[in-house]
Amino acid sequence: MRTFDFSPLYRSSVGFDHLQSLLDSASREADTPTYPPYNIERLGEHDYRISVAVAGFAESELSLEVKQNVLTISGKRTDVAQGNYLHQGIAGRSFDRRFQLADHVEVKGASLEHGLLHVDLVRRIPEQLKPRQIAITTVAPKASAIEGSLAAAE
Repeated sequence: MRTFDFSPLYRSSVGFDHLQSLLDSASREADTPTYPPYNIERLGEHDYRISVAVAGFAESELSLEVKQNVLTISGKRTDVAQGNYLHQGIAGRSFDRRFQLADHVEVKGASLEHGLLHVDLVRRIPEQLKPRQIAITTVAPKASAIEGSLAAAE
């Protein structure tokens, strides 16, 4: 496994600590949980969808929270079915799945359909951050003081 040393970035930059910590956390992929499985789709230029496989979970057993650009999807089973299984391949354990959101990405809504939890996201860039055109105006040259005094004398 490759390891990267980001300490030179910490020494020579200011205000990018959020990005650097994101790179640090991405480099630690071994710590990333694999349950439940999920998809991340790009639906449009500014629209995204996260689909999480939550088979066996009721809507009341799921929770979504956004805090400091981190979307946390949690599932906690309240009724663990006790049965005489010969094989139990459908996992029903509790989970916490975290997704790092970029600035200005908001959760638009969530829906539970056929065992999939769909979380719709949209990136809304504030008006002051959008590129804009600046109009160029021409200013008429002012008459010099000498020309103004000659015109007044006539």
